[in-house]
Amino acid sequence: MNLSKKGIDLIIFYETGGSQYYKKYLTHPVFPGAFSGVTIGCGYDLGYNTEDQFTIDWKMVLNDNDFYLLSKCLGVKGDSAKKFLDKIKDVTIPWEKALKVFEESTIPRFYNLTLKTFPGIEKLCPDAMSSIVSIVFNRGSSLKGDSRREMREIVKLVPKKYYKGIANQIRSMKRLWEGKGLEGLLKRRDAESDLVESCS
Repeated sequence: MNLSKKGIDLIIFYETGGSQYYKKYLTHPVFPGAFSGVTIGCGYDLGYNTEDQFTIDWKMVLNDNDFYLLSKCLGVKGDSAKKFLDKIKDVTIPWEKALKVFEESTIPRFYNLTLKTFPGIEKLCPDAMSSIVSIVFNRGSSLKGDSRREMREIVKLVPKKYYKGIANQIRSMKRLWEGKGLEGLLKRRDAESDLVESCS
């Protein structure tokens, strides 16, 4: 995969806070809020994963009971997902297992999804490629609607390798979260933009 260590580290940091933060706060399932589902491991949102995908990613990592409990959270989002936390609070996923699924399953899946969404992206420098994978990891790959207008512009800019323009579009996405108490997302967009600009 045409990804940089800086880019991978960026995704891990913004999804988990890093290994020490993960070990202190995220070894058990959490509900990040808003329209998320129950989330485990390195930003693995059960609300946006199917049973088949969950089986591929986690069946060999979890014990049968934990796998069964977490499978009940698949496709459930928002306040409905939050209600599941009491039932799964004893499920524990060590950092090593979270990282294994992230590296072997999750990142390759989102890398391939990014390739399909942004034709020619594999020709960008690794830092820029990684930043756009981070966006797809965080936001998905849909290009529909006003909330995705920057992503549609990035599709046009990728073949031109116009790094400054791509970075500007990523920063423009912050309009969606400003004033909503989501400082982490604003900082993530800035970090992704800076990484893209390092390719200029």
